[in-house]
Amino acid sequence: MHPTDTSSTTDDPFLWLEDIYGERQLDWVRAENALTEEALVTPSFEDQERGILEVLDSTDRIPMAGKHGDFYYNFWRDAGHRQGIWRRTSWESYASTEPDWEILLDIDALSAADGTDWVWAGAMFLRPADGLPYTRALVALSPDGGDATRYREFDLQRLDFVEGGFDVPTAKSRISWAGPDTLYVGSDFGPGSLTTSSYPRTVRVLPRGGSLDAAEEYFAVDEDHMMALVIHDSTPGFERDIAVDTIDFYTRRTYLREAGAWRPIEVPEDASISLHREWLIVRPRTDWATAGRVFASGSLLVIGLESFLTGDRAFAEVFVPDAATSLQSWSWTRDFLLLNLLQDVSSEIRILDPAQGWRSRLLDACPPLHSVDAYAVDDEDDRAGNDYWLIATGFLTPSTLYRGTIGGEHTSIKSSPSYFDEGRFDVEQHFAVSADGTRIPYFQIAAKSLELDGGNPALLSGYGGFEHSMTPAYSGVIGRGWLERTTADGRAGVYVLANIRGGGEYGPQWHHAALHANRHCAYEDFAAIAEDLVARRVTSPELLGCTGRSNGGLLVGNMLTTYPHLFGAISCGVPLLDMRRYTKLSAGYSWIAEYGDPDKPEEWEYVRTFSPYHLLREDVAYPKTLIWTATSDDRVGPVQARKMAARMKEMGVRDVWFHEALEGGHAGAADNRQAARMHAMSFEFLWRALTGSL
Repeated sequence: MHPTDTSSTTDDPFLWLEDIYGERQLDWVRAENALTEEALVTPSFEDQERGILEVLDSTDRIPMAGKHGDFYYNFWRDAGHRQGIWRRTSWESYASTEPDWEILLDIDALSAADGTDWVWAGAMFLRPADGLPYTRALVALSPDGGDATRYREFDLQRLDFVEGGFDVPTAKSRISWAGPDTLYVGSDFGPGSLTTSSYPRTVRVLPRGGSLDAAEEYFAVDEDHMMALVIHDSTPGFERDIAVDTIDFYTRRTYLREAGAWRPIEVPEDASISLHREWLIVRPRTDWATAGRVFASGSLLVIGLESFLTGDRAFAEVFVPDAATSLQSWSWTRDFLLLNLLQDVSSEIRILDPAQGWRSRLLDACPPLHSVDAYAVDDEDDRAGNDYWLIATGFLTPSTLYRGTIGGEHTSIKSSPSYFDEGRFDVEQHFAVSADGTRIPYFQIAAKSLELDGGNPALLSGYGGFEHSMTPAYSGVIGRGWLERTTADGRAGVYVLANIRGGGEYGPQWHHAALHANRHCAYEDFAAIAEDLVARRVTSPELLGCTGRSNGGLLVGNMLTTYPHLFGAISCGVPLLDMRRYTKLSAGYSWIAEYGDPDKPEEWEYVRTFSPYHLLREDVAYPKTLIWTATSDDRVGPVQARKMAARMKEMGVRDVWFHEALEGGHAGAADNRQAARMHAMSFEFLWRALTGSL
């Protein structure tokens, strides 16, 4: 049963905190930060922060690389490069124990020269003519770690920005190379050029030397849709322009440019599609009936694009989900299709051969309760077109990077070091039963000496939204920040990862089950896991904490307001909390497809049941709470966190702490030092709150 909404939808005494950069508002933030830091920043905190920073700055971790031509490119941060370096090397060097890196761009030096603390946001390479080296890229840089970025053209031979080259000002842009002298740019061109979700509504053709103001419009979508995008596919022999009208997070219309007009690819709007050379690939999100057949939600269908455009619907059904198995992603090598699957949240990889009628075989690379992803190295490389990367990781298994060739073996290239004593712990998978009888899996990482007497501090983490799967992964940060901490009587922290509905662990249906009016299912699932941990005597409510960020912050916000009796402490990061106004804040309008529209009375009736800001009550004993965010977060924004903390404090709720990083974007941190402080603050708060020292 949900608490009653006790707040008027229009009378909000904390509306003033929505002025993100107002001086009065930032003074409030600084004062709250000082209180929180005074309470948490102790010698113990500083030890934790140093230990976590060692993990993040470690020079022994895997430098993940992307292949472009003959080079392997990597972006890297460590203690000597706070904001990072963009670099490259050859394969022979990369595969060695001490690669010889060529530095392309030093972001620390660039920031000093520009007087702006740039945050790396990636690079887009211009495909060269056949046989020629890569010479140009667009470098994306954020001035504060937010989603808004500046794009500048970079010369990969001279290793400098191109004088007079492309330079798209900071905005939430979406850009594609259309050729060596042309870009397709979706950006903020002034009034009417953005959607209600704050993303590009129009895409323009920007020629070299031209101005954005004078650029010709090429594609546009309705203002209440989420985003417009145009991509130029430069694959030799398959060059084409593709436009996407993203209506909301889960529906879109895709078009091909033909004879000067946009031709729709006629698949269901909620299907995911991709084009690869001659193939059209479709993944329906709901069952799709076409040409006398019904294709299941979450299946993968392949057909020749030209055949499809002439009316053929004889799809090859190359994957069909079952109750335990879902498709997570796919990747093409030159001659094969790789499928990354989850079977009860453990990885499985299959290799499909189109030349053999899509015959499937298992890639033997996936131990139980681990996550392993396979993807092509470079499907256009003459010699290595069927090579693939494997990334294997587990809660107690440091990540390892492999390289293999389909039809051959895969060999280890690099491994991350151990950051904590993994041998002391065990991983188990359990299933809780939710309120409606659904079995909900979760992972438990605990000391081998775990006593099932309810006396162990435990941390439950989850997300449960946007079809995002929470899978096993090694984390030195969690190992040092939580698992290796011990109480006065020697008990280690227990870490639990929830696989609740709203995620993608069992495909689109697992996600659909917690949308809109069914959102409560995700929260009931999480609560069921908390109750199962207590029933199994792993922990007790006063020793059980929970943590989540973004949509996960909304999740734990609902634990705070609807299930406060199940938890002793809650860490709520960069959260959604005011679901009455979330569509009017930052990029919130784009999430209506996930949560519902609070401006429609019939939808507000259910949205209000999971709006933590409106579910606070005077007569409830709430668990100790830390709410943290970042000023520069332009996705969720800091406003909802501010208002929630302010309201709880005004109500006289005890033990409410707030912290706002003054930079860092939606990640909450723009560099390793900030990330270490963020992690340390959350872990320190939770540990001390649960063990009685706060």
